[in-house]
Amino acid sequence: MNFFVTATDTDAGKTFVTALLTRSLRRAGFDTVAMKPISCGEPEDTLVLQAAADFELTQEEITPVCYKAPLAPIEAARLEGRSFDPDEILPTFERLHRTHRSLLVEGVGGWLVPLAIGYSGADLAKAMGLPVLLVVRNRLGALNHALLTLESIRAHGLTCGGIILNNHPADANDPAAEGNRRLIPSLTSIPILFEIDPNQSELELAVA
Repeated sequence: MNFFVTATDTDAGKTFVTALLTRSLRRAGFDTVAMKPISCGEPEDTLVLQAAADFELTQEEITPVCYKAPLAPIEAARLEGRSFDPDEILPTFERLHRTHRSLLVEGVGGWLVPLAIGYSGADLAKAMGLPVLLVVRNRLGALNHALLTLESIRAHGLTCGGIILNNHPADANDPAAEGNRRLIPSLTSIPILFEIDPNQSELELAVA
């Protein structure tokens, strides 16, 4: 049960979903841990993922690369006189992937967020070789964002294992929500694995 968790945009709910999946899989008997290999700004997301896996990993294992500014990684790195190198991340990923039956990796920002000139979050996902879970924030515009992201996932030679539709509290009563849940599977042929709500604490998993 290994996935790279991406989203149609920043603030779509990746950390909430990754923590929710981590807790639920551990309760189902998996040894799931989660990484957020790049952090920009305060480390709250890293702490959330650390707690979801019962503090099995250190903050440095969860997030090997930290930038201070809450900006796109390429810009946050520039402000510190740094440049992103995937070798800062991949050895930790490979070790955790080797030592755990179940590993979730949360991307940063949206799917194509630039990490360096000529290297995006999608390239990092491809280097890891995991199937992708796509978090879609259930609001107006979700159809276009989902279709574009899925097209790019395929173009990078990766497989989307499913969509998680997130009902963000800021989008309550959005009239597009019902159409999204009906149209996304038919337009993409990718199943909605879960539709989640802001107060949800675990998922009902059917695992072998």
